[in-house]
Amino acid sequence: MKKVFHKWGMPVMLVATLSLILYACTKNNSAEPGEVPDGKQRVSIMLTDGPGVFDQVLIDIQKVEVLIDTCARNVDDDDDDDRWDDRDRCGWWEDRRGRDRDDDDDKDCQVWDSLAIRPGVYDVLQLRNGVDTSLAAGVIAKGKIKGIRITVGPNNSLVKDSISYPLKSINGQVKIMIKVRHSEWDEISPDNLQLWLDFDVQRSIVQVSRGKFILIPYIHVWTLKSTGSVSGKVLPTDAQSVITVYNSADSMYALPGRHGEFKIRGLKTGTYSLFVNAGNGYRDTTITDIKVERNRETKIPSITLKK
Repeated sequence: MKKVFHKWGMPVMLVATLSLILYACTKNNSAEPGEVPDGKQRVSIMLTDGPGVFDQVLIDIQKVEVLIDTCARNVDDDDDDDRWDDRDRCGWWEDRRGRDRDDDDDKDCQVWDSLAIRPGVYDVLQLRNGVDTSLAAGVIAKGKIKGIRITVGPNNSLVKDSISYPLKSINGQVKIMIKVRHSEWDEISPDNLQLWLDFDVQRSIVQVSRGKFILIPYIHVWTLKSTGSVSGKVLPTDAQSVITVYNSADSMYALPGRHGEFKIRGLKTGTYSLFVNAGNGYRDTTITDIKVERNRETKIPSITLKK
């Protein structure tokens, strides 16, 4: 079992709006339909959040691009991508010379294509417990999609215990490189693809000293067709619970909403346990043998904690 996610600050305050209004939506929304021109494909990237114990986490997203191998016509053949594990492809960095850490031989076939976004500051803590928003979308060149590049600007900050702190990156502007397999995208319709990016706040923010925080973005990639979800409710809400769903291979977290509801998405198929880390004198509890299946939501009966 991996280390569970312990509380280390005051409870998260729910804020009313995003710093940039983004029209948040649920996971049932899909890429906009429409005819795709010959030689093109439509992609849509959704953004959601892996929680952290802050009041707000404000990330300045300026640009989103996708890397397409235009020479690859058999997009179902992803054998060359099997060398990637989750650490390799989720939140990896460009080196200082600006070159991608991708060793593909035929660079002439690879094209970076920009997607339409609303650049600005996103409060990613608004995107939790089953809520997400459209981050980027567009019609791009036909081919195998091999990566996503997100440019993060300098205006990043967080609010903790009602106090705002700058959130600095190591070398100023950040370019996050995310390797993806083309076959992992959800196909809404032919040549109409969709993918979710989970901004893992707990892994992405490092406190280096009192009042000083560093941004090291970590992105978890998932789709509805290849993962499942777990949802439920934990009461009473004044227990300030932190939820961990885990097995020997993975662990993910949730902070219940104002009515105790929680949802954890992007879980690989398998059997999990659920640990409730409770506060204010309430007893922790664990539920075992939770089955997670692809493209299905596993609902847990309401959990009522005791002192």
